[in-house]
Amino acid sequence: MAIRDTARRKLTYEDYVLFPEDGQRHEIIDGEHYVSPAPTPKHQRVSMRLSSRLHVFTEEHRLGEVLPAPTDVLLSRHDVLQPDILFISNERARIVTEKNIQGAPDLVVEILSAGTRKLDERIKLVRYELLGVREYWIVDPLADRVHVFQAEEDTFRKVAELAAGDVLATPLLPGLEIPLRELFK
Repeated sequence: MAIRDTARRKLTYEDYVLFPEDGQRHEIIDGEHYVSPAPTPKHQRVSMRLSSRLHVFTEEHRLGEVLPAPTDVLLSRHDVLQPDILFISNERARIVTEKNIQGAPDLVVEILSAGTRKLDERIKLVRYELLGVREYWIVDPLADRVHVFQAEEDTFRKVAELAAGDVLATPLLPGLEIPLRELFK
């Protein structure tokens, strides 16, 4: 009688490229496959407003590059994510390849949806922290809030919890100020 190997093999980018193009977001996080449904219109409105503001600012100041989802980010052999928005500084531009991003962006933004809350607030938070993202924003369009985490040493520290009347800023993009009222209108 053969003994069956019950240990699961961790998935990699080679597995990822075989996933179907079905309109859903496929990601590999610590070797596990996660599927998220297409975002809601409210999610997409917030994403578009924030992406636009970040893109215009970084272009005007020649600070780097802003990319929206879907953009494959290979954080490790077993981590292929598609953040809603990402920023890569000029200093890290070498991680941008023709096909994907190979390494940690400076800033990652995830916009919560009902189906992604646990993934974004827990699982992705840990992976982004562990794998070198400098700053992580969790945008909650249902509560009109933004949670800002910044890397300090080997860990994230929550540096701000902003509400609709506040202004979003980051040391990664000096001079950037985004009134959250405009983002959540």
